[in-house]
Amino acid sequence: MTEAMSSDEMIRLCKDHTLYTWAKQSAVHPVPIARAEGIYFWTPDGKRYTDFNSQLMSVNIGHHHPKVRDAIKRQADELVFAHPQSATAVRARVGKLFADITPNPINTFFFTLGGAEANENALRAAKLMTGRQKILVRHRAYHGATNLTINLTGDPRRWPNEPSAPGIVRVLDPQPYKYSFGADDETRAQQNLLYLEEILMYENPKSFAAILVETVTGTNGILPPPKGYMEGLRRICDEHGILLICDEVMAGFGRTGKLYAFEHFNIVPDIVTLAKGLTSSYLPLGAVGLSDKVADFFKENVFAGGLTYNSHPMLLACAEANVQVMLEEGMIENAARLEHVMKDEYKKLAARHPTFKKGRAIGLFGMIDLQKNSKGEPLCAYNGTSVAMTEFAKALDAHGIFTFVRWNSFTCIPPLCITEEQLRETFATISKCLEVTDKYFES
Repeated sequence: MTEAMSSDEMIRLCKDHTLYTWAKQSAVHPVPIARAEGIYFWTPDGKRYTDFNSQLMSVNIGHHHPKVRDAIKRQADELVFAHPQSATAVRARVGKLFADITPNPINTFFFTLGGAEANENALRAAKLMTGRQKILVRHRAYHGATNLTINLTGDPRRWPNEPSAPGIVRVLDPQPYKYSFGADDETRAQQNLLYLEEILMYENPKSFAAILVETVTGTNGILPPPKGYMEGLRRICDEHGILLICDEVMAGFGRTGKLYAFEHFNIVPDIVTLAKGLTSSYLPLGAVGLSDKVADFFKENVFAGGLTYNSHPMLLACAEANVQVMLEEGMIENAARLEHVMKDEYKKLAARHPTFKKGRAIGLFGMIDLQKNSKGEPLCAYNGTSVAMTEFAKALDAHGIFTFVRWNSFTCIPPLCITEEQLRETFATISKCLEVTDKYFES
């Protein structure tokens, strides 16, 4: 049996011998995790955290679910690995399961190891099918950290990886950081779509293979699209023969109160990309869901891509059990129901804390922005840090709340198994932590 480690030893060895992502290594302060269950995890020394970010917006069904662990064990006893050109029982079952639960005409799935690979292969399919090379993406988006997907990304994580790959055209999100396309949803949607059509006119719409969007913009704001936007995007794509790709790596699989976020907007994309909640991150898996017209193209044309771990039996068994748990235990419905509780808690925070600026949520996919004055100026500059936000992050940690604090915002993305009581308790603790930021409010 492996000897237990203390928190200090765990942190020291991890920092000495492993590389952490998106960070200067000397500045990393990892949270040690020894075990987890439901919405909580514990350090080796016994401190309990409420996981209010589902780790990396991904542990959708909650931690350590016995049905998923048992399914992984059963598959390990049956078949651990099979090469990607083989057929397996679990591959047959999961392909059929996903076709059954996904809106038509998406009926075919290509399995990868994560979201970035899913987006890479979605674009590969789009370019091969259309014979076109340009891709239209948005600022404020995040699509992954491979060489191509980081250059499709519209936030500062792209900058150190430039110059970009050729053929990428970037436009503003319908809800930019500063500029406004209009005061109400309908105006924002219409104005952004007109702007987008003008960009396509300049760039030659017949040169675009795909428009790739996060259905709900994720880490850069948790921004649901304004009413009419996704329908307009679908119309533009159909008019010009462009494939619409919805990146649902973060927003998919129950997070927004529906299995797929695009189901909120009365459209079906040509391709959808998935990961994270697909297995609740118990094991790494991504997927590309292809509509029939895309899948049919590859019946007579070579799909020029592949992965050693494509359709890995262990990962698919995990996904199968994860989906069954999500559906059987009503977690998607729970996310939809608790959206209203989350928004109610936002109102309470707004009434108590002058630094509360705005909160957004769709299902259990939420974010809160903080302000430094009554003008609504951010408590921290874009892509920057501030003493107030640093102190707030320390307060959250001290009170055992794990979430994603970035610039002047923080996420509210708990596992979908959270109860109303647990959700309200967490917001009560967050309210205590916001007393720290209120000290920095410039009245």
